[in-house]
Amino acid sequence: MAVEERDRDSYTGYLTTGHEWNGLKELNTPVPHVLYFFLTLAFLFSVGYWVLMPAWPLGVTYTKGLLGIDQRNVVTASLKEAALERSDWTKRIEAEEFSAIQSDPRLMNVVRDSGRALFGNNCAVCHGVDAKGGPGFPNLTTTSWQWGGKPEDVFNTIRVGINSAHPDTRVSQMPAFGRDQMLPRQDVIKVAAFVYSLSHPDAKDLETAQVNAGKAIFAANCTACHGPDAKGNPEVGAPNLTDRFWIYGGDFDVIDTTVWGGRQGRMPSWENRLSKLDRKILTLYLVDKRMNGP
Repeated sequence: MAVEERDRDSYTGYLTTGHEWNGLKELNTPVPHVLYFFLTLAFLFSVGYWVLMPAWPLGVTYTKGLLGIDQRNVVTASLKEAALERSDWTKRIEAEEFSAIQSDPRLMNVVRDSGRALFGNNCAVCHGVDAKGGPGFPNLTTTSWQWGGKPEDVFNTIRVGINSAHPDTRVSQMPAFGRDQMLPRQDVIKVAAFVYSLSHPDAKDLETAQVNAGKAIFAANCTACHGPDAKGNPEVGAPNLTDRFWIYGGDFDVIDTTVWGGRQGRMPSWENRLSKLDRKILTLYLVDKRMNGP
């Protein structure tokens, strides 16, 4: 009795384990009763689950459970339901005009969600995840579209591509005026200075005489594609040279390089890569992104 009293903690009344560290004794605290309750509850739940639900493997099969629930059937039913729901809006997008779809907020919400995924999987590698492009790849969020920004124009560009293998591809090429000896080096510099001045009217480092000379050279060699006002021509894929949106860059040195060596951008045809529905959704997504932003 004396030993038990000596090994019992006077404050809690619990026996000690006999372990002691620097005067601190470890109590032999019993397991709380509530823990036994939850362990029992978990055991009963497990037994119930084993009986009611698919649980135990039996070689090539498994116990089906009294409820007969099969997750494969649940997933199959969910997919069928999703397909039925999808068929409702896909049929409308396939059948309706671009303008009708654009005026329907519910359909446009679907377009934004589906179009974002389509763009990310197919176009972002060149145009960027934000569709703002980069050197050699146009910014698709601006109003400056090389082949026209109407939904019908965009849809056709996606379908046939640019300088692609498609028989109806859009074809465009900036001639190499300097490399192919169409213009002497000094004339290339002059016309580059004029083109630079169009989008940088406040530039201080341009000589007026050089810009005026370049204007005359531009009128004689470039207006057939870019127009007399240099605002481009979507019929031939000639970009607007008066704004700040440039495919390869709008610095003087880059413009000089373009005039000297020419450019020929490419975009693949998506007619055999994406369905007509996907191409239509992608078109609506891009036009919406240009008009309303991200």
